[in-house]
Amino acid sequence: MLAIIGGTGLDQLGNLKITHRQVIRTPFGEPSGALTFGTINQHEVMFLARHGYGHTIPPHEVNYRANLWALYEQGAKRVIAVASVGGIRADLTPGEIVIPDQILDYTYGRPFTFFDGRERPVIHIDFTLPYSPMLRKHILTAAEKANVKCIDGGVYATTQGPRLETKAEINRLERDGADMVGMTGMPEAALAKELGLSYAAIAVVVNYAAGRGDSRDGIHLDSISKIAEPAMAKVRNILGLVVESDEK
Repeated sequence: MLAIIGGTGLDQLGNLKITHRQVIRTPFGEPSGALTFGTINQHEVMFLARHGYGHTIPPHEVNYRANLWALYEQGAKRVIAVASVGGIRADLTPGEIVIPDQILDYTYGRPFTFFDGRERPVIHIDFTLPYSPMLRKHILTAAEKANVKCIDGGVYATTQGPRLETKAEINRLERDGADMVGMTGMPEAALAKELGLSYAAIAVVVNYAAGRGDSRDGIHLDSISKIAEPAMAKVRNILGLVVESDEK
C-alpha cells in the first residue's frame, strides 16, 4: 500500500475518498495524528499529516519514529513524503516542484533511529541512496502524465527549525552542495530505510532561501501560502497518478 505524508500546505488530500480514520499506538509514542485511509482512483492509500491535522507540531517536535512505525505497521510498502522547501540553487524558484535524490542532515536532538538500546546488536543501514530510485521514477513518470513540470534530482539540506536560516547559513549549505533547504527530511528518510520502506520525497519550493532572489533582505512569509496552494494542487495531480504504479 502507498502511504503519503503531507507537509506544510498539504494537511489533507482533496482527491482522497476517505473510508475511515484510525488512531494508532506505537512503541515510540503517538504519531502526529490518526491515520486516514481511503482510495485515490480506486487504489488504497493511507495519509498522515506530518505536522498534525491542525498544523500544530513544529518540525523539531514531530515524532518521526512513531509516524513511520505506524505506517509500516498498517501495511505501507511505499511512502511518498511531501515537503515545502526554500530554493538555494538558481533554478529552484518559488513554485517549482523537485524530486530530490540526495540529502544532508543538519538536525540535532531528534530521535533518529529504531536501532538504539544496548540490549540489541548494532545495525547499520546503507544510506548511499536515501530515496528509492524506482519510486522516484514512478513519481517523475506520473508528473509527466499529469503534464506537471518536475525537476529531477537535487540535494535537500535538512535544518533543525523552527526558525528559518541566516544568509550565512544558506551560503554554507550551498558550499556543502545543498540545492534546497527544509526542516523535515531527516530523520524521516533514514527511519523509512531502517524499516525497509521504499521512500521518496516531493519537494515544493515555496520561497527563495535567505539571501537569494526576493529573500535577499528577508523572507516574505505572507507570500508563501500564495505560492504553495497552486503548487500543492499540482502535487495532488501527481499523486493521483502515481498510485497506479506498482514497484516491483
